[in-house]
Amino acid sequence: MSGEIERMSKQQRVVLITGGSSGIGAAICQAFVAEGDQVVLAQRRQIDADGVHSIAADLSDAAQCQALIESTINQFSRLDVLINNAGMMKESPVSETSLEDWHDTLALNLTAPFVLTKYAFPHLAESKGNIINISSVESLGSNPQHAAYCASKAGLNGLTRATAIDGGPQGIRCNAIAPGWIDTPLNEAFIESQPNPEQFRQNLASIHPSGRTGAPVDVAQLALWLASPQADFVTGQVWTVDGGRMSKLSLP
Repeated sequence: MSGEIERMSKQQRVVLITGGSSGIGAAICQAFVAEGDQVVLAQRRQIDADGVHSIAADLSDAAQCQALIESTINQFSRLDVLINNAGMMKESPVSETSLEDWHDTLALNLTAPFVLTKYAFPHLAESKGNIINISSVESLGSNPQHAAYCASKAGLNGLTRATAIDGGPQGIRCNAIAPGWIDTPLNEAFIESQPNPEQFRQNLASIHPSGRTGAPVDVAQLALWLASPQADFVTGQVWTVDGGRMSKLSLP
C-alpha cells in the first residue's frame, strides 16, 4: 500500500499557481517542480523560470480567469491542482477605505479564486484533483487598516469550506493555508524601512513561540502535502502556518 501511495504522489501532475513570481508563490512553484510536476504560473506579467509555463493575466478580470483555465487545458489536456495564491493589500482605516480599493481587493483576493475554481471544477473532477487557497492569519484576526484585506481572506476561508462540500462528491478536495509572518521580499522591505530593523526583527521573533518568523518553504511544504494522496481524507480545512503566533496571548 505504501508503495502505491508513493508511486501516485510522484506521478506528474499539472499544477496551476497564481501569483508565483516571488515569495510564497515562488516557493510553492519550486516545490512542485522539484516533484516533477508540470507547473503553470499566472500573474500580471510573464516570467522566465525553469520547468514552468508562464502566462500573463490580469486575475482581477473574470474573463481572463476563465481564459486561463481554458489555456491550461488546451496546452496540457488536464488540471490536477489549482493553487489560488495571488493577492493584494491596500492599507487604510475602514472609515477612509474607498469603494475602489475595496472592490479591487475583493476582485483579486476573493472573486478571482471563485472564478478560477468555478471553471476548473469539471477538469478537477476528472483528475480527482485539489484546490489550495492561500489565505492569511488576518482571516482570523486583524492588523490595523486592513479591513478590505481581512474581509477578503475571511471570505476565502468560507469559499474553501463551501468548495470542499460541493466538490466532495466529485472527488475534489479543497483546503486553505493561512500563513502568518513569512520572510518575503515585501516583508523584508517593510523591516528595512523601520528606524531599527534589527530590533524589529528581534521583536518579531519574540511574538512567535517557535522563536522565528516563517520562510516561504514552510508554506510550500504544507501545500505539497495537502495536494498529495497522504492527505486524501483532508478537506474543507484552514491550516494556520504561523509559528504559534495566533495561539500566544499578549502580555500587559
